[in-house]
Amino acid sequence: MNFQSLIRFFLRGLLLIVPVGLTFYVIVAMVAWMDNLLPYKIPGLGIITVLAVTTLVGYLANTIFAKPFFDLFGDLMKKIPLVNFIYTSINDLVTAFAGDQKKFDSPVLVPFDDKGIIFKPGFITAKDLAEIGLPGMATVYLPHSYNFSGNVFVVDKTKLIPLDGNNTEIMKYIVSGGVSGELKGKQ
Repeated sequence: MNFQSLIRFFLRGLLLIVPVGLTFYVIVAMVAWMDNLLPYKIPGLGIITVLAVTTLVGYLANTIFAKPFFDLFGDLMKKIPLVNFIYTSINDLVTAFAGDQKKFDSPVLVPFDDKGIIFKPGFITAKDLAEIGLPGMATVYLPHSYNFSGNVFVVDKTKLIPLDGNNTEIMKYIVSGGVSGELKGKQ
């Protein structure tokens, strides 16, 4: 066995150990953080409590009696100056992914150069901007790879190439830098 074989085996081992190790570390760190939210030292109780409280709040928010209180609370949060910015930004982001009016449901390819050689995948977040004097234009969110950020571009709708497929897979494809998930054009 030569040195190059040892290096190759080491790198192959890293490819197996690092993703599993980091995934395990993140899960353990999250559970430990949630467990520290409670005064009781029972492993896993924090995550169970967070899941139960979140489900209970979701259930209550849909009842006739509690819905007005949640709406009032949301309206109050929107009236406090700095809180308004943070609350509405987070609320809009969560609603875009998980709400009744999902915003990341129209995946497209956007030309990224003059010659139509380079394209960037993204999601239409506003299909028509005629209301603001930009008829024929759409707003497209282009997520960054390996990051929870992105850019918003206003794009001519005729230049967009619709994609077909599972939105979660397309987002995974984008965020992973094209390594995971898949892109499919509309047939």
